[in-house]
Amino acid sequence: MNTKVLLAALAGGVTSFLLGWVFYGILLGDFFAANVGSATGVMKDEASMGWIPLIVGNLATGLLFAMIYNRWAGITTFRTGAIGGAWVGFLIGLSYDMVALGTTNIMNSTAALVDPLVWAVMSAITGGVVGWALGYGNRA
Repeated sequence: MNTKVLLAALAGGVTSFLLGWVFYGILLGDFFAANVGSATGVMKDEASMGWIPLIVGNLATGLLFAMIYNRWAGITTFRTGAIGGAWVGFLIGLSYDMVALGTTNIMNSTAALVDPLVWAVMSAITGGVVGWALGYGNRA
């Protein structure tokens, strides 16, 4: 794995972390709080969150995009990264949320249908940043 891929992964991870805070913490926090399932005590407040796993998870998201884009897709622009990111994010979100909806009580069907759209938007931006970072310096 080369330095450009690692830097793109880092840029994507930071982007993903910040977007998660904006979307889930600020913009849609109340929506998702109102659409939980019957399970109780599953959400942690900010004081008790596990910051290390949260950071590692977001860095893994950046690395996922960087590896897919660099190794298999040849994506090196913000536009193509955003398109690829939207699809990957939507499908990951949909797969996770449908399995969770079918097997747990952590969210209701409204949240399970909205969340993949949130994943798509966040992943489009994250994927765009990764694509841009992979292509940085390639153009005259």
